[in-house]
Amino acid sequence: MNRNRTAFAAALVVCLIAVASNVATATDGYFMLGYGTVSKGMGGTGVAVPGSALSAATNPASMVFVGCEYDLGLALFNPNRELTVTGNPSGYDKTFGLTPGTTKSDTSVFLVPNLGANWMVGKNDSIGVSIYGNGGMNTTYDSPIFYGSKPVGVDMGKFYVVGTWAHKFGENHSVGISPMVSWQRFKAYGLEAFGGYSSDPTKLTGNGYATSFGFGGRIGYLGKWTPWLTVGASYQTEVAYGKLKEYAGLFAEHGYFDDPANWTVGIALHPTDKITFAVDVQEIYFSQEASVGNPMLPNLMQAPLGADNGAGFGWKNMTVYKFGLEWKATDELTLRAGFATGKQPVPGSEVFMNILAPGVIEQHVTLGGSYLVSKGNKLNLSIIRGLSNTITGANPLEAPGQQKIALTMDQWDFELGWSFGF
Repeated sequence: MNRNRTAFAAALVVCLIAVASNVATATDGYFMLGYGTVSKGMGGTGVAVPGSALSAATNPASMVFVGCEYDLGLALFNPNRELTVTGNPSGYDKTFGLTPGTTKSDTSVFLVPNLGANWMVGKNDSIGVSIYGNGGMNTTYDSPIFYGSKPVGVDMGKFYVVGTWAHKFGENHSVGISPMVSWQRFKAYGLEAFGGYSSDPTKLTGNGYATSFGFGGRIGYLGKWTPWLTVGASYQTEVAYGKLKEYAGLFAEHGYFDDPANWTVGIALHPTDKITFAVDVQEIYFSQEASVGNPMLPNLMQAPLGADNGAGFGWKNMTVYKFGLEWKATDELTLRAGFATGKQPVPGSEVFMNILAPGVIEQHVTLGGSYLVSKGNKLNLSIIRGLSNTITGANPLEAPGQQKIALTMDQWDFELGWSFGF
């Protein structure tokens, strides 16, 4: 037990350092598909499945059913993004035509760790802690796309430290609450051409990393209604951050970039003691956050970038449907698979600004599994393939019909995890 605690403490320090320095991940918009290796292998489901000590990131109520456990995970994340412009610039006055051709964002591989721990306090209560990246945006185009400096792009990352308390009522029902502390960092580069549209051109681009802390919370319910049906639900509040002061001339409301509220509901069906089917539905309220939800036009013409009603990325709310299957093939081996789908949040009318943040993937296919190495010790694996998707729209700053902009993205996520009880 002492050895496990020492290993957990060492992993905690490594995880804090690694996540803080490398949190550029995205799947559903800029949210993760799932949290922890078990959830990822099941298509991101988990609100009704107490899968691991990372389950609090989806439903804090599930933790009292997890028991005493430590979970560690390390993901290899590989996003691929591409911009294609067709049609020549018109050259007309007050237009902003882009150079035709295809430009790829530098393909990067990110190492993204996560960590969870859960302790039982008596028979009906548990406390836990989770640390994980919660998504982000990253583009690096090695070309002066906007006729300024190069490279052009942004780097946004966020990570959460979450505490959890869960309480069980009787044998089959529980509630949980998770206060959250989050930290974000952001930088932008190559956007000098938009200085004339900014409320403060000195706070628009090329200012290195800006950082701020945010606070929010999640509540949840889990109920085993019958031996074959489990129901779960959770709600996360908006995570309100301090201003990214170095980019107060870019983001609406003078530098605020908050995380939107979201909810998840789901069921898990257990036709046998070896098979679990899970279905989750998640709603993410991107449109309620001015920095990401405000449209580019007419806002860009009516208020400068950084103003309360300044232009944003024009993202719509996103509904995600997740499906997962778990099969206990043997006493040692558990296999998982999943699928997730949801209309991506970027309308065709908003492709121009989203050159910087092409979060346009709509479908994910996942595989995973666990192997019981010894009593209380499991090796976990998950693979996520974000299927390629393209969204096309007109360049809104050009003459009508003059240019088309196409944004394409796909990605891979490979994660190894280790779970051990105590």
